[in-house]
Amino acid sequence: MANPFSLEGKTVLITGAASGIGRATAKECANMGATLVLFDLNEAGLASVKADIGDESIVTMALNLTDYDALCNAVEQLPKLDGVFSNAGIVLSLMAKFSKKEDMEKIFNVNTFSHINLIQQLISQKKLNKGASIVFTSSMSGVYAGLVGGSLYGSTKGAIVGYSKALAIELAPRGIRVNTIHPGMIETPLTKNTALSQDVLDEDAKNYPLGRYGKPEEVAYAVVYLLSDATVWMTGSQLLLDGGYSVK
Repeated sequence: MANPFSLEGKTVLITGAASGIGRATAKECANMGATLVLFDLNEAGLASVKADIGDESIVTMALNLTDYDALCNAVEQLPKLDGVFSNAGIVLSLMAKFSKKEDMEKIFNVNTFSHINLIQQLISQKKLNKGASIVFTSSMSGVYAGLVGGSLYGSTKGAIVGYSKALAIELAPRGIRVNTIHPGMIETPLTKNTALSQDVLDEDAKNYPLGRYGKPEEVAYAVVYLLSDATVWMTGSQLLLDGGYSVK
């Protein structure tokens, strides 16, 4: 019996692939047989992922996704895709009264506009195969929960949901599905390289009914599910992975 979760024969693009959720997803997609194209600003990180997976056929591109011209040129070089995990992002924790115009522009350029520009180019350059799957990394923040200092970050993630729902309708005639995943706090370099102490993080983890933050590979498994043929009748959906945080 065929495995509906297999990615054999599928070419998948992953952005933000050098670390965290993107890196874990690259590994799991490779394990499931996908041919990979990886984007990230961190060239050394991409080389590390490729070496870790041990597949010389993996295509890596060091790319600033907010550079529109560079993005257009990168898309032009891509093969036809069966899957896209649009995952690149940054975290900015800042109280609303202290946020400045440049803060807003920075986080929206990375977390929202770069994703929209990528998909627009993939569509206009005809890089998506019929029946392809697009998955965006959103968040529980801004969609299922509000967090102190998270007004800008949550706004960028909420905007992705609105975009994905309209996109799902537009691409449905070609059988292309569009879904979002919504992680709670995940143990990645983004969470570890904050001003918060480990004691504070440990205390915050107690707010999760399952008693801990998530792991990157646990999000990666969900992404594989959404990229696979197991979800061919799933589009416009939001998949929440928050360890029970939002049900409290």
